[in-house]
Amino acid sequence: MAVDKSQSHRAGVFKQTNKEHKHGKHRSKGALDNAAKVRRQKGDLTRDQRRNQSAQIRQKKREEMLAKKRALGGYEASPFLIAVLPLNKEFDPTTAITILCQCDEGAIIRKTSTGVTHICLPRFKKRFSFVVPANDNELDVIDTLKVADQVLFLLSAINGTEFIEQIVDQWGKKILKSGLAQGLPTPIVALADLDSVAPKKRADFKLGVQKMVTSWLPKEKLMVLDRNCDGINILRRLGDQKRKTILYRDHRPYVLGEELEYIQDDQGSMGTLKVTGYLKGATLSVNQLVHIPGLGDFQLAQVDAVTDPNNLEKHKCRDANGAEIIKVHVLEVCDPTKQESLDLYMSDAMDVDNDMLPSELHVDTADQNAKAETSKPKPEGWSDYQAAWIPDDDTEFQQDGISESDTESEGEMMDARSEDRSSCADEDSDGDSPTGSEIDVNDDKYDNGMDLNMEQQDLEKLKAAKADLIFPDEIDTPHGVLARDRFRKYRALESFRYGAMVDVETNLSSPWDPLENLPNDYSRICQFKNFAHAKKSVFKEDEKKPGAMPGLYLTVHVKNVSQLMWSAFEKTRSPVILSGLFPHEHKMSICNVVLRRTPNYGGAIKSKDRLIFQCGFRRFMVNPIFSQHTNGTKHKFERYFQIDETTVATFYAPVQFPPAPVLCYKEVLGTLVLVATGSLLSCDSTRLIIKRTVLSGHPFKIFKKSAIIRFMFFDRQDIMHFKPCRLVTKMGRRGHIMEPLGTHGHMKCIFDGQLKSQDTVLLNLYKRVFPKWTYEDLIVTCENQPMNMETS
Repeated sequence: MAVDKSQSHRAGVFKQTNKEHKHGKHRSKGALDNAAKVRRQKGDLTRDQRRNQSAQIRQKKREEMLAKKRALGGYEASPFLIAVLPLNKEFDPTTAITILCQCDEGAIIRKTSTGVTHICLPRFKKRFSFVVPANDNELDVIDTLKVADQVLFLLSAINGTEFIEQIVDQWGKKILKSGLAQGLPTPIVALADLDSVAPKKRADFKLGVQKMVTSWLPKEKLMVLDRNCDGINILRRLGDQKRKTILYRDHRPYVLGEELEYIQDDQGSMGTLKVTGYLKGATLSVNQLVHIPGLGDFQLAQVDAVTDPNNLEKHKCRDANGAEIIKVHVLEVCDPTKQESLDLYMSDAMDVDNDMLPSELHVDTADQNAKAETSKPKPEGWSDYQAAWIPDDDTEFQQDGISESDTESEGEMMDARSEDRSSCADEDSDGDSPTGSEIDVNDDKYDNGMDLNMEQQDLEKLKAAKADLIFPDEIDTPHGVLARDRFRKYRALESFRYGAMVDVETNLSSPWDPLENLPNDYSRICQFKNFAHAKKSVFKEDEKKPGAMPGLYLTVHVKNVSQLMWSAFEKTRSPVILSGLFPHEHKMSICNVVLRRTPNYGGAIKSKDRLIFQCGFRRFMVNPIFSQHTNGTKHKFERYFQIDETTVATFYAPVQFPPAPVLCYKEVLGTLVLVATGSLLSCDSTRLIIKRTVLSGHPFKIFKKSAIIRFMFFDRQDIMHFKPCRLVTKMGRRGHIMEPLGTHGHMKCIFDGQLKSQDTVLLNLYKRVFPKWTYEDLIVTCENQPMNMETS
């Protein structure tokens, strides 16, 4: 019997195909754009072609990795720069340097006048440079970590014989916190003096130290440094270790000064500083500006290439008599027509590119009617130049008359309500405080060093910060001042994120224009149409610039350095670190940085408090204002930098292109305390920082959908003035003012539902605020003393 073969119909070329009904509403914009693009058929590769392609990609990655590896420590590359840091202040690192110098008989040792120790190993064909920063100033240690390729942390077993936790003291913990926050170079941890531990306890001791190291550096393995063989192992690991990439310094040139020479000019007051060292990072052009921490921004006169004194092939650098030959070759001489200007402010005649805006065009005409200059009181510690930038009229915090006093009265008003609410942060801080048995307390002399006025100010600030956390932005309407005068610069918003601005006088709504009612300081700052695009174009142009290539041993001539300033800087014995600046990075602008509080400081930080910022290679003092780190076009002003919150600090400072780490310090009793860490967000002067003020009222009589509200205003005309504004309650009701009742501030309001007796009616008012011009670069003066930094 034959089996039936089933056949299926195959559509021919004339098969009808109907158009699919895909409206695309469920697809994103990116999917619609991809569907609209012209599709090109990708050619299929054969198996051999795919294998060849994979091999080429693999070979390219390998060559890039080897090029990075050979860029340091070889014959024609700069040596490995290693910072040697003990994690206990009592440990002397010179013993470790001695072991490293004596571990190889064929090593070539050379020391510079600034304390840098060079070790050349022909055995490994590697070169190392060891620098030991002074432990009496942590800021110098942090500056050294910025330019180091690797860091060698030293631990001493003697410090942990009683308690293993004491092997890393408070000074070492501060260095680790600051280094990790700004970008720690590739670390190596070595344990010395292990012979001081009993042989039977060494294994357990090393295991305990390893656990402590893992808590700070999870991927690091503990090494021993007691004998010459240990020194060889550490040098071998330093030469072969994979190094981290630190972006904020890799795209700009920087030099650690190993040899310094100051040559006075004919006038005597100024001179040229010659900084000799290895160039790292990116290409250095003689026409770009440079920054030296502690000295400021300068122009360059010329750049010379010098014979490398640490060359492994010494026979090529000596004459017939064996004397070392030092050759100096001039690489570049500055061109005044192409050199970057040291002007700090924008000028009318200055040419700007397409990504920048001359801010004079955007200053509101109403702000141009400035008052005549009169003698203004100069704050203590301010120079005449800084005092000249104090505006004639008070800024946003004082121009409302009693805005600051309202904040203080707010803290007093809510004192009783905030006393019975304790925060978790206070409980944690109490648990970490030392007990009476841990410290010696002398009751007779305890109050001698205490400032009672400062204690009272700190207490009031803590109360106000806690009240602002519980009742954000709420204040009481003053009795002696009309509300329409007190809040004349405030506007209402239909919705803070999406809504438009409502003028209470005209009842008209319009979007918030970021270029209206700008302060006079905006007329001299550098502004960008698109900061991200400007950064991209600047980096792209910087890659094409001619100049000295990284890895060269060169001498940089820094011109117009004050003789008095250099004399004061020499006394501090701080390292000279020269870093290059991109175009526009000397101009003043509005900088926004993202910060997060550190757990070691529990005090209150208020907007406009004096803080010290380290942003990249710069260090300066400003009075920032804080705002929320949110998406959108408007960002709410924060009166206090609360604990465990991420906040954006805004202030006037020179332009800087991210990425750049940010460390924030506060001076407490003469010492610097690390209070926050973060990164640079942008230099956007159009960022809208909106200050919110909340007026509260209470229901007096409640009806089905209306209520009589009191205690929000105390004048009938104030109610009529704010009638266009919308009302909200803490329980989610919405409404508006219908009419005033009487002459003492009662008003009839209608809501979308019946109120509850315990509800509170709120009126939100907004205005834009700006930071004050309080920028002060931290540079040395004739009376400068190195400031110690401690953390509580």
